[in-house]
Amino acid sequence: MKMETLGERIKRRRKMLQITQRQLADLSGIGINTLTKIERDEGNPTLGVINKVLDTLGMVLTARIKTIDEL
Repeated sequence: MKMETLGERIKRRRKMLQITQRQLADLSGIGINTLTKIERDEGNPTLGVINKVLDTLGMVLTARIKTIDEL
């Protein structure tokens, strides 16, 4: 089973909330081209940019440190 990418999750959430890319970009304070690249998993956005988008969508990015057994 293929794991969903961050861009795919953002796009799915945006569509679920029925907002356009333009609306999300404006609400997030980022450029439309940046958002388009994020949804396509292209480019290299900063964590700050990703967090702006996720916050606007009511999402949170979390990180977990692997245990030694998982390495």
